[in-house]
Amino acid sequence: MLRITDISYSIEGRPLFAGASATIPEGHKVGLVGPNGAGKTTLFRLIRGELTLDGGEITLPSRAKVGGVAQEVPSSSTSLLDTVLAADEERASLLAESEIATDAHRIADIQTRLVDIDAWSGEARASSILRGLGFDNEDQARPCSDFSGGWRMRVALAGVLFAQPDLLLLDEPTNYLDLEGALWLEQYLARYPHTVIVISHDRDLLNRAVGAILHLEERQLTLYQGGYDTFARTRALRREAQAAQAKKQDTRRAHLQSFVDRFRAKASKAKQAQARVKMLEKMVPITAPEEAAQQVFTFPEPEQLSPPIITMEGAAVGYGGPAILKRLDLRIDQDDRIALLGRNGEGKSTLSKFLADKLAAMEGKITRSSKLRIGYFAQHQVDELHLDETPLQHLRSQRPDEAQAKLRARLAGFGLRADQAETAVGKLSGGQKARLSLLLATLDAPHLLILDEPTNHLDIESREALVSALTEYSGAVILVSHDMHLLSLVADRLWLVKDGGVAPYSGDLDSYRAELLAPAAPAGKQKPAKPAKQAKKTAPAAPATPSAPKPARDARQNLKKALRESEVRVAKLAEMMEKLDAIMADPKLYSAARAAEAERWSKKHAELRTAMTRAESLWLEALENFEAVEKG
Repeated sequence: MLRITDISYSIEGRPLFAGASATIPEGHKVGLVGPNGAGKTTLFRLIRGELTLDGGEITLPSRAKVGGVAQEVPSSSTSLLDTVLAADEERASLLAESEIATDAHRIADIQTRLVDIDAWSGEARASSILRGLGFDNEDQARPCSDFSGGWRMRVALAGVLFAQPDLLLLDEPTNYLDLEGALWLEQYLARYPHTVIVISHDRDLLNRAVGAILHLEERQLTLYQGGYDTFARTRALRREAQAAQAKKQDTRRAHLQSFVDRFRAKASKAKQAQARVKMLEKMVPITAPEEAAQQVFTFPEPEQLSPPIITMEGAAVGYGGPAILKRLDLRIDQDDRIALLGRNGEGKSTLSKFLADKLAAMEGKITRSSKLRIGYFAQHQVDELHLDETPLQHLRSQRPDEAQAKLRARLAGFGLRADQAETAVGKLSGGQKARLSLLLATLDAPHLLILDEPTNHLDIESREALVSALTEYSGAVILVSHDMHLLSLVADRLWLVKDGGVAPYSGDLDSYRAELLAPAAPAGKQKPAKPAKQAKKTAPAAPATPSAPKPARDARQNLKKALRESEVRVAKLAEMMEKLDAIMADPKLYSAARAAEAERWSKKHAELRTAMTRAESLWLEALENFEAVEKG
């Protein structure tokens, strides 16, 4: 159980917590929400003991392990799988010690603990977590140095999930995940065996993966039961009740003060007037809740163009080698709202760059309206802002002849206030940087706005403001996002990027979510692909590509790997059993003086025998599966 009792903490004289308290029961999944800058990440640092409280205390059960993703995994020659395995320090330490231990008692303790923490399924668990976060078996064998910072952040997340700390603290974990990874994480956290606190602005994750919301507001912590939608409704009702009570108290106070003012000077009423003065003094003020500052995005409106604004005929695109996407026959009109769906690596970002005219067609053709203006936002553009320049300077470089008042008005239209307009970008929050990048992407009133993961670093209020702005926007929108809430409210067409092609998706977002979360079909038993619905536009749609069966070679390699892991597990257990048998064979062990010790060794022997039986069963199953594939 995590207890936060009457804590206080300030940064540079600004109080973030003042007498805040909360209790998180063991095993609960909690979403931590609150305005940007309120102190959510600071609370995590206080829980981990990285900062010292000004007052109060934070207590955890003794020996409880606290874990979180502090930074990305460093670039190294270590494979992804070994990096994740090393994250469970107890397991790694015990396995290393088991190779060199000579004391019989210590050997037995090590083997018992290894069984207790299910160490022998470690490789399978680590591999499963990495697959869920987007790494196939080939990726898992590659060194960390082969991957970019964003992908190494996923490895760091995989490591802490594998280590299974008693209290898992996650700060915006979906910011570096795609839709598939975000959905997998939702399910994983919902099943996580220990306590979880997650800072997130992803409404779907906060509705599906947690059972309570811890709200940080006005330096206080309040725990609400239920997901985010339940929290929002409950909080709205509380605010309404508080506002009504404040209004009622103001009316009562005004009535008492009026009596005092009228009759204080009259001797006959002086006593009553004095009594009312005392009532006023004892009245505890009820303050009406302040309305949160409204978040806004103001997109400039483009003029209307004749349809279509983009057409493709037999187009193919790639990066100089083999084409990533082929046989593209697509059409976009200015009133389109299209979400690009597809698993990681299928080509969603490639298609976005192609539409944005950042990649040329390798074959076929793409025709764009002669007056077409395109706005393009991708997460990497946030990282390319000039950290030493202010938002005002960024804007002035794009509009050198525009009056400063107009530039400030543009910034205000994206929620960047006067003080933020002249703050160096390096000192802005992630959300403020994202707002600036969105402003720059829409500055020319584009007819087509392409947004690749636009919600990273945006808080929930900002995401709702983005939904409103896109709904009112008169240009076309192409969306790539892991935020299902955003996609469901904005997109009216779905395109599936799969197997080198792009076609209208036949289902809705709920069916796509179910498809992503469905377990992979065994080799040779894949479900046939659903036929695509007819496209809304008159241009011919790309023919639906039947789902190709998983290559037999991949299936064989996976089964062979499982068999090899089972064999290694059985061999290690057999080695332990041999050492334990030697201990049990010592006649001195069975003397009356060592009866308790003999009983303890006997119990350990029984536990190890149970583990061996289970391991041999898994090995036989893996052997039968592999032989079945070998026989064809």
